[in-house]
Amino acid sequence: MMLKLKVNFRFASFFATVCSSSRSQYRNYKVPLSPILLESRDFKLIHRKNWYLISAVYQKRMASSSENNDNKPTDDGKKEDEPKFRNKLALERSPYLLQHASNPVDWYPWGAEAFKRAIEEDKMIFLSVGYSTCHWCHVMERESFENEEIAQVMNEHFVNIKVDREERPDVDKVYMTFVQSTTGGGGWPMSVWLTPELKPILGGTYFPPDDRYYGQPGFKTILQHIAQQWQVNREKVLEQGSRILEIITQSMSLKAFSESGKMPPSIECIKNCYSELVQTYDKDYGGFGSAPKFPQPVVFNFLFRKYSLNPEAKEGKRCLEMALQTLKMMARGGIHDHVGKGFHRYSTDQFWHVPHFEKMLYDQGQLAVSYLDAYQITKDNFYADVAHDILEYVSRDLRNVNGGFYSAEDADSLPTPAATRKKEGAFYVWTEEEIRDILSETVQNTPLTLADVFCKYFDVQSEGNVDPYQDPHHELKEKNVLIAKISEEDCAKSLNIDVNVFDEAIQKGKKLLLEARMKRPKPHMDDKFVTSWNGLMISGFSRAAQVLRDSKYAQYAMDAAQFLNKHLYDPETGCLLRSAYKGSNGTIAQILSPIPGVLEDYTFLVRGLLDLYEATYDPWCLEWASRLQMTQDCLFWDAADGGYYNSVSTDPSIVLRLKEDQDGAEPNPNSVAVSNLLRLSNILVDISLQDKAAKILSLYSHRMMMLPMALPEMLCGLMFYYSNYKQVIITGNKDSEATQELLKQFHELYIPFKVLLLANSDSEKVLSERLKILERSDESSSDSVAYVCQRNSCSLPVSSPSELKKLLLDSDQQSVS
Repeated sequence: MMLKLKVNFRFASFFATVCSSSRSQYRNYKVPLSPILLESRDFKLIHRKNWYLISAVYQKRMASSSENNDNKPTDDGKKEDEPKFRNKLALERSPYLLQHASNPVDWYPWGAEAFKRAIEEDKMIFLSVGYSTCHWCHVMERESFENEEIAQVMNEHFVNIKVDREERPDVDKVYMTFVQSTTGGGGWPMSVWLTPELKPILGGTYFPPDDRYYGQPGFKTILQHIAQQWQVNREKVLEQGSRILEIITQSMSLKAFSESGKMPPSIECIKNCYSELVQTYDKDYGGFGSAPKFPQPVVFNFLFRKYSLNPEAKEGKRCLEMALQTLKMMARGGIHDHVGKGFHRYSTDQFWHVPHFEKMLYDQGQLAVSYLDAYQITKDNFYADVAHDILEYVSRDLRNVNGGFYSAEDADSLPTPAATRKKEGAFYVWTEEEIRDILSETVQNTPLTLADVFCKYFDVQSEGNVDPYQDPHHELKEKNVLIAKISEEDCAKSLNIDVNVFDEAIQKGKKLLLEARMKRPKPHMDDKFVTSWNGLMISGFSRAAQVLRDSKYAQYAMDAAQFLNKHLYDPETGCLLRSAYKGSNGTIAQILSPIPGVLEDYTFLVRGLLDLYEATYDPWCLEWASRLQMTQDCLFWDAADGGYYNSVSTDPSIVLRLKEDQDGAEPNPNSVAVSNLLRLSNILVDISLQDKAAKILSLYSHRMMMLPMALPEMLCGLMFYYSNYKQVIITGNKDSEATQELLKQFHELYIPFKVLLLANSDSEKVLSERLKILERSDESSSDSVAYVCQRNSCSLPVSSPSELKKLLLDSDQQSVS
């Protein structure tokens, strides 16, 4: 196929590069091949079944490689007031779909109208999946979808459907599984050809428009060949579609790999995951594996939790060391936006220096928690400052006035207002001349300018500091991506200035550069609201309110939760919606047929609500989390084999009902569900929820034993399941000084396996069963007391923070049972 494969057995995953020229910051997020597919004996058969459709294209292309090709990419430099074309995407709300509304391609959104037309006209479907901040999606649009000649072929022979993967992760997952199975990797844009019955036949990622690249067939050639095969080999194509779907269905069955045990796996798989992380750890620059390097919050969660099990053990200390070093190197690197704050998607190099510049909400929410965990453990303000930094970016740039959070910011933007072509990173990078012009002010009582200090600390060079290998298209030539290669103290010493003077100069320089940067053309903002990602951000702000003791963060989290409850929840059915959209004049808009929520919307939001309760102690959070969990169980639970499906059973357009099998940029919803179920089981005193958690762990036991690094977040759930976790119940008025002091003491300690409840008149209804455990406890004359319970046995009540701290750190408690 067109894709160049890279096999990494250490991670038990395959990766695909969309084309040779994209081995740079222009490579979009790569999708690792499913561990389940790696274990399938039918994997090679899928390749063979898929090969015949494309092999003839290669033979034809090689036979005519000397022929001239006059199919040229379109020029995107023209600006037109009115679009020449308008297709059905113009009626949509998704920013990604609207980007393609003026293509000459007759695009349809995913839905019954397109499916009906494919059947009635007896045409195959071309499915294109991407998202609005995807660089290579923009490239393929410019080269192929804006090309009228290519569009004519598409419109004549296919029903063309465009999908925003962030709106329809269920659709994306089905066909990405197919692409992974047949090519060995995947990514976006994703291109798949389907039968009218939605069965996939052929797929890949980015295709160049013509045949000019290394003798490989271009997009137009492939379109023409597939159309021909549909006419002359119809039965074979249909047979192949059915057979491939059957193989993938069998291969993706977790049940086939879970027969070795009906119980959750032993803690041995936790040790195996630790060992694999140690082997792949980059001792010099942090992170795991080679470039490109991605933030891996699920790995930080695993490392911090394993550390907490035995902080004094060698393994525990090593876990903490790896997590802290990686977080520190990321924060100092170019993946961190030092001027505008927040984190970019990933680093193209080993050093965390040159990023792919898009910013995603789900990264900000998860990384905020990682840095807060680091601060809670170490009390090092460095990590607290980075957490503040992330949350300031989100609240400033991604927060809607109604409380919800937007999805992402693009990597590409116009370098100047007069420019006609966007460039990767243009909004974020600097020449030395620009910095010296903006930061010309002298640092007080020194001969240095702000620029002298700033350029020294952030490695700003006159010729630029970007390795040309990371910039094959020369878009970053003579530009600087800010990176702090030395510590503040060492830099101040080398400049012979006081460290406080140094810090003040750096902060002032950042402020001035941000003011200058805001005058540049801004990157595109994907201003849709995704329920699951808002759930992750609610957790981020809630944890910040707990750890940093800042009430504004709790308010931001509560505003977001109430936003979701108002705009993305149907109280009559108890169901969530997947997405909503920014309307005009501060309104929130919705499409005519709103998209139902998928599993991750429920699991991530339930976790967010449980975290929000521990920041606000508002029983409404527990009540709504409980209702959402009930709906989740009804819609997605597999009563036969356990675990949750990604999608509902009632959508006929989903030809494969799958269960996520790994933790990636976002955690596996089943991994999050394990911890949610254990927390809710304890809060609501409902053993059936704990049983569900055990069934999920049992279902994934083979995966965790064979490929533990694929499921670090689920291993966190396994640690929770086996832990003697603490139930902390504090009684008293929420706003009293005594209660607040006890809560403050609780949140100062890193205790990942715990449940915190505030028992007062407000919470009597939702916590009635849980509070029965205290009925035999001695009454205290104090306004506020705390009980620390384990295994349904509670300590005597304590009223001072120091006594509570002792109980929290001591597993041997005096029991009243």
